Amino acid sequence: MKKINYLLAFILFVFSSSIFAATCGPDDPKIQNKIIGLWEVGSGKARIKIVAYGDKYAGKMVWLKEPTYPDGKIKVDKNNKVESLRTVPLLGYTNLIGFIDKGDGKYEDGTIYDPENGNTYKCVITIKDENTLEVRGFVGISLFGRTDVWKRVALKE
Repeated sequence: MKKINYLLAFILFVFSSSIFAATCGPDDPKIQNKIIGLWEVGSGKARIKIVAYGDKYAGKMVWLKEPTYPDGKIKVDKNNKVESLRTVPLLGYTNLIGFIDKGDGKYEDGTIYDPENGNTYKCVITIKDENTLEVRGFVGISLFGRTDVWKRVALKE
């Protein structure tokens, strides 16, 4: 059973890595969208790079304020519900996936993973202005959730 869990974790890791390997290159002007870019979460603890893959959008953690534990070890997804994923580093982890542009600055039908509690939530992302996203994770209906405000991070040339 352990071998199956490790195999599933490996397949998930390879799949998410391949999505980003194909999409993290130069932005194609045909798919450029306001949501694409580097965003800092409300707490300032992480930065998420949002990219397009096909007609959907995903994001991964590309910067952590504290990338290591006090003992110097790299932070891992220790709260994941799947035991075999608890050793996966948080840096580079895909935590947003499946978002579809619904128009009017709304991106829906995706999920957000919270590594602080190991839960995955349905999510809606709303562009408030060119430098601000409202990211609402919820269970069931959006009434039962919380909103975080993310700010765009300017990329250095």
